[in-house]
Amino acid sequence: MYSFIFAVIGLILGYILYGKFVERIFGVNPQNETPAYSMQDGVDYIPMPWWRAFLIQFLNIAGLGPIVGALLGAAYGPVAFVWIVLGNIIGGAVHDYFSGMISIRMGGMSIPEIIGKYLGISVKQFMRGFTLLLMILVGAAFISGPAALLSSLTPSHLTKGIWVIIILAYYIIATLLPIDKIIGRFYPIFGLALIVMAVGITIAIFTGGYIHDIPEVWNNFHNMKANADKYPLFPMLFVTISCGAISGFHSTQSPMMARCLKNEKEGRKVFYGAMVTEGIVALIWAAIGMSFYGGVHQLNSAIAGYNGEATIIIREISNTTLGTIGGILAILGVVAAPITTGDTAFRSARLIVADFLRFPQKKLWNRVLVSLPLFAIGFTLTQVKFDIIWRYMFWSNQVLATVVLWAITVYLAQQKKLYIITLIPALFMTAVVTNYILIAPEGFQLAHWVGIVFGIAVPLACLAIFTRYQKR
Repeated sequence: MYSFIFAVIGLILGYILYGKFVERIFGVNPQNETPAYSMQDGVDYIPMPWWRAFLIQFLNIAGLGPIVGALLGAAYGPVAFVWIVLGNIIGGAVHDYFSGMISIRMGGMSIPEIIGKYLGISVKQFMRGFTLLLMILVGAAFISGPAALLSSLTPSHLTKGIWVIIILAYYIIATLLPIDKIIGRFYPIFGLALIVMAVGITIAIFTGGYIHDIPEVWNNFHNMKANADKYPLFPMLFVTISCGAISGFHSTQSPMMARCLKNEKEGRKVFYGAMVTEGIVALIWAAIGMSFYGGVHQLNSAIAGYNGEATIIIREISNTTLGTIGGILAILGVVAAPITTGDTAFRSARLIVADFLRFPQKKLWNRVLVSLPLFAIGFTLTQVKFDIIWRYMFWSNQVLATVVLWAITVYLAQQKKLYIITLIPALFMTAVVTNYILIAPEGFQLAHWVGIVFGIAVPLACLAIFTRYQKR
């Protein structure tokens, strides 16, 4: 299991070395007053200790993402380790850090407004709607999934419909209350529980005999997924594993904590650090996924046998490796974690709309006016099949990450700073999302070679536009 160990060490070194490098490029100023103080309102702008903000940020960006995505991505083989490490250090952590730090410098501005400032008014108008829809999709997905699971674990009179109403009611309360009432108090506990769960799985890997079944990258650097022709490594793996590598959803969460940090120096710990931590969690679950059933091919069989229901695999792994405690943590992982992600998605949607309308959120009634239409749309989407929402959410999420990377690149170029650190991941992700939508089952289902051609042409066109912008 050298590949797994080297990957974990790589992420830690990435935080220490590359994270410090990225921080220096941004140019933090500990003397700057943060929005938590300059715009303090007792609702969304509230100073918090960095460790609390870190755990909230980690839970907000993680949820089930680095577990489900890593398990499904592990079906491609140990090449997943490479993507998690490189994608995280060079792409995802940089993406999360800059989206949070730029927001701090701009008074806690939400991500569509930041995008609009650097990519233009037309892009801003589109991304307002696109990001808002993504937040509602995330919220709706994380109502339906937990509701279905809870209905299977409780008496028959507690149907999925009743659980949908209960979860939605909680979402409304958590979205309307000040951030320090529920999210600030309880979410650090849930975030810590996810970390404890990952640590327990790691101990089980070493003590349970699973280390012999984790394949090494250098012996298996190819697509090991069943039906590899239908699911080519590029671009499928890079959309399947988003949380843990790079995820656009994170950029919508970073401004939430940008409104709570006491000092700019805390940004690397909270934004870059939470993403690296999520990457380590993804590595752990990818490793146990490749070894729990005896190998990658056996994992592919398990995924097919469970119709792609990764939550069943999570429960099975947790119950087997961690016993009674694992069962409790599994329920927490597949129920509480997505619920906490869902409500912060709706909270982000409220802030996006409020920023767009320039509608102050200090008064409760203002928050109600903004939130109710969002929840009405979210409730309607719960009537759509869960897997359909999830599939389109995958791709939309990576599109958002791509656009955010381009916005950060323009920001760095305007600041006359080393913009290549985001230009390269922006070009790569442009290739990924272009290729994916052209060949994927939920896309145009074209031939793979068509995806490759456009996956090269579109990034080159974007590079030409950016180069022209630079010269002008």
